[in-house]
Amino acid sequence: MDTLIIDGLSFALPLFIMAIGGIYSERAGITNLALEGLQGFGAFFGALWAVVFSHFFNIPIQKLFYFALLLAMVGGMLFSILHALLCIKFKANQVISGVVINILSMALTVFLTTQINSLVFGALSDKFQIGTSVRFTVPVLSKIPVLGAAFKNLYPFEIVILVIAIIAAYVLNKTRFGLRLRACGDNPHSVDAAGVEVFRVQFKAVLISGALSGLGGISYAYSISTNFSPSIYMGYGYLAIAALIFGNWKILPTLGACLLFGFARSGGYILGQMLEMPSTFSDLIMTLPYVLTLLLLIFFSKSNRPPRALGEIYDKGKR
Repeated sequence: MDTLIIDGLSFALPLFIMAIGGIYSERAGITNLALEGLQGFGAFFGALWAVVFSHFFNIPIQKLFYFALLLAMVGGMLFSILHALLCIKFKANQVISGVVINILSMALTVFLTTQINSLVFGALSDKFQIGTSVRFTVPVLSKIPVLGAAFKNLYPFEIVILVIAIIAAYVLNKTRFGLRLRACGDNPHSVDAAGVEVFRVQFKAVLISGALSGLGGISYAYSISTNFSPSIYMGYGYLAIAALIFGNWKILPTLGACLLFGFARSGGYILGQMLEMPSTFSDLIMTLPYVLTLLLLIFFSKSNRPPRALGEIYDKGKR
């Protein structure tokens, strides 16, 4: 049971912070299928600068953990500018823009990682070795039966994600900026009539989604693997999108969906070990979160209420 909870949380929380980024973008009216690409490029950016600083300044790479988290957020934000420009400035189809950015991110990170490893570090690899993150246990709370497992073997990024998630929820639901952002996704013309620049609010929302996706991406690099590799992110961005849809574009229900996916993944892994299945069947069990996603979307999609102006290209002169 402890392993189920510990591994489930370490998978669910990065997924959750990415989903919050998607909520910010989509509550502002911008469809964001680019979460997959944003998390990959953000993780690449954070891992790159961590290994560069470690190599040239002889700093133990474990001490650059928080530096890598910060730079991953910066990288995701920078890459999200492309999606914001295409959708807001040039009024491109938002779905196509997201798909193209995902493809571009995968190709670009593979190319840049191999080239940088070859030219700078003299290694033929498409990975950046960033090591493993230290883990810690909360002394008293970890002794609670069953639920105490949530306070055992925690990654530091899990605490960072929870703090940022609380702040993000407060900003979205309790501040003037959050009110304007939500109004942009429901009735952008009323926002414009109030004297607020709709495009500016939407641009900020997309940048926030990029930063949070980058944080989720680098968190997976530290937990699922000991290195950055473009191959470890396949499908997680789309899983985050499914979680926010199932959560009806609300933060707390989205957390529930992410926890469900996380525990399904860790439960499938434990089941494979208990049954001593060969790797081929073990991989099949690991598809449980995606099967669960399909079932949830089939049975609950009819009750979803997306923002009314989601995906619509805002035309200031149209009423």
